[in-house]
Amino acid sequence: MWPDRRLTDLFETEFPIVLAPMAGVMDAELVIAAAEGGALGSLPCAMLSADKAREQVNIIRQRVAAPVNMNFFCHAPRELEPAAEARWRQRLAPYYREYGLDPAAPIAAANRAPFDAAFCAVVEELKPEVVSFHFGLPEPGLLARVKAAGCRVISSATTVKEAVWLENHGVDAVIAQGAEAGGHRGMFLTDDIAEQPGTFALVPQVVDAVKVPVIACGGIADGRGIAAAFALGAAGVQIGSAYLRCPESRVSGMARKVLAQAGDASTVITNVMTGRPARGVANRVMREVGPISPDAPVFPHAATALGPLKAAAEKQGRVDFTNLWAGQAIGMGREIPAAELTRDLARTAQARLRQMAG
Repeated sequence: MWPDRRLTDLFETEFPIVLAPMAGVMDAELVIAAAEGGALGSLPCAMLSADKAREQVNIIRQRVAAPVNMNFFCHAPRELEPAAEARWRQRLAPYYREYGLDPAAPIAAANRAPFDAAFCAVVEELKPEVVSFHFGLPEPGLLARVKAAGCRVISSATTVKEAVWLENHGVDAVIAQGAEAGGHRGMFLTDDIAEQPGTFALVPQVVDAVKVPVIACGGIADGRGIAAAFALGAAGVQIGSAYLRCPESRVSGMARKVLAQAGDASTVITNVMTGRPARGVANRVMREVGPISPDAPVFPHAATALGPLKAAAEKQGRVDFTNLWAGQAIGMGREIPAAELTRDLARTAQARLRQMAG
């Protein structure tokens, strides 16, 4: 029933739907549920140790016989300059005083680990069917090892130039991430968020520019969006925000309430939470400090000084300093099991495609 079967053939999944990897709000349970529904389940590994990633994949393998995607960041680590840290702590000092926190107290560094030799060894051991990357691709030696392990490789592009670069460097499919998408922008050849096109503009131009299958991402949360992606030439979709309120996600109760009330105008792109542009539901610190602040340290160090504030506010039932990554279609999310959601997405998309075919 799908007009383009390249993605389902490539991944060997029932449906051309990829569960977006959403670090911090999901684990093996959501991967398993989405896979049971027929999607490609993605495990976000950027905030996991190599051992924890291995443990999570083993849980998935024990529970479901389906392809799995391990997702990694590929940012170049940058040291936090003392002057930048001091400036950021000074900017946040009023909040520390408000919550009775010591702004000079030592804080555990934020963890957003890039793909490295240790992660690569885990990939070679586990041989996931798919490995996806964000912020480009790892260095050629590591990428060659991933491909030698038999893994399909995909990565995100936010512009046509990035998509062409990814194809030239050997990806098996490109995720075209429109500006509507939640979470971190996958941009790696530009740092100008003003250049970011929306999904409707990006997908057909990427389709025209590359030969590999294109996965549409951003603002897609129901069958109509999936059908529209195919009409634009995509071979599949990546969906994240629609799954956030599923019972298998690890979104906290207080965050679920905020997400349930969110609508089309609730999200903004901000660098305040981590130091790198990402889309999420606007919270207090995004509104008052940003959403884009020159004071925010480089990725991922902005998150470090926010850690104590996040913990203190959450104890009071508030998400003022919690990053609620979500896309512009967050208002279309539903509180239903992920497997059921996946099957409903596929069924309604196929019905819409039949209507479009006349």
